[in-house]
Amino acid sequence: MNLQNLGFSNWFQKYVQENGQADFKVARVTAVNKDNYVIRNENTELLAEITGKIMFGAESKLDYPTVGDWVFVQYFDDDSFAIIQDIFPRQTLLKRKISGKETDFQLIAANIDTAFVLQSFDNNFNLRRLERYLVMINEGKIQPVILFSKCDLLEKEEIETKIIEAKKIIKDYEMVVFSSESGVGLDRVRELIKPGKSYCLLGSSGVGKTTLLNKLLGKDILRTDIIREKDGKGKHTTSRRELLILENNGIIIDTPGMRELGNFDINEGINETFADIESLSSRCKFNDCTHINEPGCAILKAVEDGEINQKRYENFIKLRKETAYYERSYLEKRKRDKEFGKMVKSVMKFKKRI
Repeated sequence: MNLQNLGFSNWFQKYVQENGQADFKVARVTAVNKDNYVIRNENTELLAEITGKIMFGAESKLDYPTVGDWVFVQYFDDDSFAIIQDIFPRQTLLKRKISGKETDFQLIAANIDTAFVLQSFDNNFNLRRLERYLVMINEGKIQPVILFSKCDLLEKEEIETKIIEAKKIIKDYEMVVFSSESGVGLDRVRELIKPGKSYCLLGSSGVGKTTLLNKLLGKDILRTDIIREKDGKGKHTTSRRELLILENNGIIIDTPGMRELGNFDINEGINETFADIESLSSRCKFNDCTHINEPGCAILKAVEDGEINQKRYENFIKLRKETAYYERSYLEKRKRDKEFGKMVKSVMKFKKRI
């Protein structure tokens, strides 16, 4: 295997030519553990840790390695262990707000070419959730592809109705209807995966990500859990993000099911995903229109006239409010962290004087 098989493109090659050092080698992060990382090079996969410079110089989660990152490393103990010295600039990045009350980023994957978003034809079919995924993907400047799983659960007419609903928000994105059980549509999914390109699987628990990945791998190496028929819910079968190589040298990153899809710093993603709504804002009477209750709002008029779906509009407003709220919280947190850092430095200076 060579680095190109791992997704090492000319863009990264140019970075190495301009920034490489003789003592450092190139590797890709394939998994993130609690205290260390798994990296892969041309020959093998091994554990690695980050330098103190990365650890203590990090201002946020964005400054740590994530799955899919390219890194400079140094090898030790007969090349059985590595230290990550630096992280390459990222071409693309998938991130979300960390779950819970804390306001910070959680990195999902880096340097992804295409993101497969799975929606299943059962209780997990949710267009508003799909819009949230598309915002995250578009913000990361990644090409989305929508995969509709479990088509064997519905009649042809029911599937066509759901596809018509989805096309109202998906527009030009590629869509594939498939079933891991019957095999319908799986060949088309395989055709989309090209050698040396990086893909990730996104979707909530129970949509069939792990089952699909086992089919793509050609063997059941990943565990799947039984999903309750009543509500379509089950345990997470993927517990961490992990980079896997397929037989055709396509690269897949599996991700745990996401119960929370809060996010911030996603204005570009919102504009791209809701371009049909955003394009109307230039016709609003006021330049600073919030599109909530102002007179002369072109977006509100389009909703009233039925040109824009009411629920789609409500999701658009909700996402705008969320990102504004979390961005304020994040900036306040960064300010507190910087003030705390200054205080620690001043205390250390004082101790040295004593």
